[in-house]
Amino acid sequence: MASGDYFVHPTSVIDEPVTIGKGTKIWHFCHVMQGAVIGERCSFGQNVFVGSKVVIGNNVKVQNNVSIYDNVYLEDDVFCGPSMVFTNVINPRSHIIRKDEYMDTFIRKGASIGANATVVCGITLGRYCFVGAGAVVSKDVPDYALMVGIPAKRIGWMCHCGVRLPLPASTEEEVQANCEFCSSSYKLLPDGRLEVIREKMP
Repeated sequence: MASGDYFVHPTSVIDEPVTIGKGTKIWHFCHVMQGAVIGERCSFGQNVFVGSKVVIGNNVKVQNNVSIYDNVYLEDDVFCGPSMVFTNVINPRSHIIRKDEYMDTFIRKGASIGANATVVCGITLGRYCFVGAGAVVSKDVPDYALMVGIPAKRIGWMCHCGVRLPLPASTEEEVQANCEFCSSSYKLLPDGRLEVIREKMP
């Protein structure tokens, strides 16, 4: 089905009313629930579920077998790798209804989440952070942080272009570095924050 503004494969189910932006493509066997908000130029691979209380920004890429449950919010340019997992209840039980306890999860602009990673509800993933494949993230992630492992730990920092920066995971004194790919400049502070000095967008 093509609306003129966006594309939906015939095998997918869209529960109107929804908001879907111009240029978005929804491929095989997806299900978008009534009330969902999806921005422009997004791409949803096979077997993606989007809940009714989900807001997705522009240019978001969601790979196969991802379920985006209620109270998950994806900002612009987010990447969700194949079969990565979101949750929205911290202590689920089959015999207890906890729909009024859903926790908000925020994925900030440009963040990338690797294949089979799990993002536990109630946290924020910072701008342009990078979660490695298979990681389990249960705490807030700083902007540009590179997170791997179970539980996920910060092992370094990533440029907005997706290349690892030549910086330590932490420092006791201010350290600066340039991206070897795009020449953007960053400054790592002792308090664990990465500041942008000069960011060159592609």
